[in-house]
Amino acid sequence: MPHQMSKDTIPVRKGEELNLSGLEKYLRTSIVNLPGNPLEVLQFSAGHSNLTYQIKIGDWEAVLRRPPLGPVAPKAHDMEREFKILSELNPVFSVAPKPLLFSNQLEILGSPFFIMERKKGVVLDTSFPEGIKVTKELCQQLSEVMVDKLAELHSLDYRGTGLAAISKPEGFLERQVHSWIGRYERAKTDEIDAVNTLKKWLADHLPMQQKAAVIHYDYKFNNAMFNENLSDMVGLFDWEMTTVGDPLADLGVALGYWNQADDPVHLKQGLGQESITVQEGFFTRNQFIERYAKKSGRDVTNMNFYLTFAYFKLAVICQQIYFRYKKGQTNDPRFANLNYKVKTLIEHATKVAYGEL
Repeated sequence: MPHQMSKDTIPVRKGEELNLSGLEKYLRTSIVNLPGNPLEVLQFSAGHSNLTYQIKIGDWEAVLRRPPLGPVAPKAHDMEREFKILSELNPVFSVAPKPLLFSNQLEILGSPFFIMERKKGVVLDTSFPEGIKVTKELCQQLSEVMVDKLAELHSLDYRGTGLAAISKPEGFLERQVHSWIGRYERAKTDEIDAVNTLKKWLADHLPMQQKAAVIHYDYKFNNAMFNENLSDMVGLFDWEMTTVGDPLADLGVALGYWNQADDPVHLKQGLGQESITVQEGFFTRNQFIERYAKKSGRDVTNMNFYLTFAYFKLAVICQQIYFRYKKGQTNDPRFANLNYKVKTLIEHATKVAYGEL
């Protein structure tokens, strides 16, 4: 009998199926003592880039990650790099999943992939699970955990890990700004008036770089997993953007995803429903920044720049996905109107830059 789907998994989407016989053969030669049951696969429904699957053989289960189908942006979706990051981080930061196997044998799935432990818990995004009593105190507690885990990650001594070897902390922010501008240019489809002003502002307002730290760079609720009573984080996923760089750029990204009740509707609704962070009791972005400053001891006076850059990056990510959709490399209907989202994010970022909000 097929195993029951958990709330975060769906049947594999059409066109995103895996070669089950090749994968099962690989698993049985790589992992000892697997049960005799057949391989079963479900897909995680969240996420817009890498494809993530739950794989299960009897009572053994794990998670498989592979790049999206079709051509991908250079340097993006590097499975081997993400596997290395988790190998270095899991021993010192336990919410990072333990990686199990990496394979670049293209004949198995047509792309490199890796397999990691399956963590169990609650992932929050636009709503709370049934049965949870939502109070202002709970929302505040979740806000505190999100800030504190980010500060904890930034406090790790990266020099004690192998991450230094795959990162270049010096000049990180300047490289980032110009790299993301370049990504936008390569994926450009529509003309957006505000974009040239925004690109120039970002290049002209680079702050002094902070002391480098390990940064996750995609830190948000639907990449985190909590225990059953939501008092602690037990998992943090999607480490593909991770590097050693300016921790305030990481904080900026987190704030870019952290909507609040008084944000414009186009920002709150993102790619669909509003994030839970608009509910009463959750920190405002300023409260998030204040607690982070207290926990980390870092100077946060230039957060306006980092938030502007975060909104620009979000716009570029949406633009890259829309570009792939326009080229017919993905036919996911969720992406058909992303060009409007790109435009509103560019315009919003420009307003943040010039203090118009």
